[in-house]
Amino acid sequence: MYRKVFASKVFQRKVVVVTGGCSGIGRALVLRMARAGARLAILDLDPAALDSLVRHLADHLNAEAIGLPCDVAEAEQVSRAIEQVLERFGGIDVLINNAGITHRSTFAETDLRVFQRVMAVNFFGALHCTKAALPSLLERQGQIIVLSSLSGFTPLLYRSAYNASKHALHGLFDTLRHEIKGSGVNVMLVCPGFTATDLRKNALVGDGSVTRHPPLAIGKVAAPQDVAEAIYQGALRRRRLLVLSNVDWRARLLARYFPRLFERILLPRISGLRPSR
Repeated sequence: MYRKVFASKVFQRKVVVVTGGCSGIGRALVLRMARAGARLAILDLDPAALDSLVRHLADHLNAEAIGLPCDVAEAEQVSRAIEQVLERFGGIDVLINNAGITHRSTFAETDLRVFQRVMAVNFFGALHCTKAALPSLLERQGQIIVLSSLSGFTPLLYRSAYNASKHALHGLFDTLRHEIKGSGVNVMLVCPGFTATDLRKNALVGDGSVTRHPPLAIGKVAAPQDVAEAIYQGALRRRRLLVLSNVDWRARLLARYFPRLFERILLPRISGLRPSR
């Protein structure tokens, strides 16, 4: 009983910034943090979706929130948005770097602009937001949560740019964790598996356009609400790494210690392809 009561108060009145907060895992995290009593700053590209979500939070959850149109790939836009958050709320307690895009195309057929855009959003977006928010997070001994992926530790076919961006996130935030050790700021990397979000539906193809084909069949797909709840529980415990893969721990162990076996057995399946017979 006491533990439940304490847990329900951890994020009460805390200021939580969520990037890519209008859909998918981001929206589910916004709603979960609102139910925990947090004050929300939501960054997203879609002004209409932001307005609708902020109204929903106020009307249905009595939550205090602001919506800020922002392309996290643009450092100046991020700086302005974080300044607005600080002016409105006075500080930041939790930064959730959730915004991301993906693609489905072979390396040879993927235009350089696709690599640049995926890295700009997935890697530099998280870098920009963390750079801007870090002084306040240090002051308030807050938390940085970074949405990585199953592909942060295992390759996925036809997603070379996406895989590269997620590996880069691990390099950046594992280093940051060590550099600010003792500051009271926690850094948690989250690696969900395949999740039912618009990320998969709006994947880019090699020329930079959005795919017109449905997502590949990849077995069990998690609900954003379930992923958000797991992240919330991980944040309560201030975890360092949270792996939520549908393929679970076996993919990670096989990829690291038995790469040839992983490539033969699991790689085709988790990439959305049938294993060759």
